Amino acid sequence: HLAKDLIHRLKAIRKKLQEVRALHPDVVKRYRAALLDRIQKAGLPIASDDERVLKEISFFADRADVSEELTRLESHLAQFAHHLRRNEPVGRTLEFITQEIFRELNTLGAKANDAAISQRVVACKAELEKIREQVQNLE
Repeated sequence: HLAKDLIHRLKAIRKKLQEVRALHPDVVKRYRAALLDRIQKAGLPIASDDERVLKEISFFADRADVSEELTRLESHLAQFAHHLRRNEPVGRTLEFITQEIFRELNTLGAKANDAAISQRVVACKAELEKIREQVQNLE
């Protein structure tokens, strides 16, 4: 029953991460637009086609890009599920993978700068905390 519960929780995390992936493009666009708006409101003289400024805005907007974190999270979740199916002691390995998932979720939450994504990250962390507690009971 423990493995079944862990798989159920992994699926819940995956579902939330799919929602984050769906929200993500709009967040980057809004962040880019907000940066441009702030520059204009500051009264800085820029043309809307100023390539140098647009490159800088894109650079900063890319910092809000969480695609890499989402990809790594998917990889860690697949790795977790793979080890869970093995017929040998995997408790310690699953603990390490759980730690990596927490790190990626923290980075995702910090970079996203969006309430809807933050809510989903918190939900993932809550599920992962339950997984972590259960993994400690595995050998």
